[in-house]
Amino acid sequence: MLLTLLMYLVLGAAAGVTAGLFGIGGGLLIVPVLVFSFGLQGISPEVLTHMAVATSLATIVVTSASSILAHHRLGAVRWTLFRPLALGILIGAFLGVKTAGQLEGEVLQMLIGCFALVVAVQMAVGVKPSQTPGTEPSTPSLGVAGGVIGWASAIFGIGGGTLTVPYLTWRHVRIQEAVATSAACGLPIALMGAFTNVIEGWGHEGLVEWSLGFVYLPAFAGIVLTSPFFARLGARWAHSLPAPVLRRIFAVFLALVGLRFIVGNLL
Repeated sequence: MLLTLLMYLVLGAAAGVTAGLFGIGGGLLIVPVLVFSFGLQGISPEVLTHMAVATSLATIVVTSASSILAHHRLGAVRWTLFRPLALGILIGAFLGVKTAGQLEGEVLQMLIGCFALVVAVQMAVGVKPSQTPGTEPSTPSLGVAGGVIGWASAIFGIGGGTLTVPYLTWRHVRIQEAVATSAACGLPIALMGAFTNVIEGWGHEGLVEWSLGFVYLPAFAGIVLTSPFFARLGARWAHSLPAPVLRRIFAVFLALVGLRFIVGNLL
């Protein structure tokens, strides 16, 4: 158990550095690494991908709280946009977990692999949403968008930043406010996603000791203990290291992960 916890402490550190360096949620790193580590631990293929997604969402509950506080202190969170987004997110995240529960582990891995490839391309070429003046989104459209974001994020085990920020900037929200509001949206995604995964996985015959539903507690504990500190470290490094080179390196990593998930499940 000690070696297992140590491994997840290291993963939390890596996820934190990644989030700080590249401004993306650690879920993009946590989920693939958990899939591989759970496989090495001998966890059943039937549940290991669902456990990786659920555990990633549970860690985001903790890590997003400090991020929200920091953005709120700067006055950057648009709470009027957050409320309708959050309502849609809660419904979408619940449905996302239910959707993932209907998929076999191999199919879920392929979907995660495809998503990783899309994000890898975006990071490699440096595509950024345009900042053009215009009318901000209406309350109903925010609710619908939140539902889609919550649904997809719960399937992929992410906090939704890679989806929420482009949407808000496309709808003419200033980039600083889009990032801050997106950070706030990570909490309802994670709360509903993690809670529903606990219920969905409760009593499943493929689970191992120290599992709370689909959430694997040793991995959760190790990641949340180290990721906040290393996220601050990564943020400092982002100002001194060559960001474009680092982004392309991480893009290659995501591309390899995506291809591994897709090809490995096709063969």
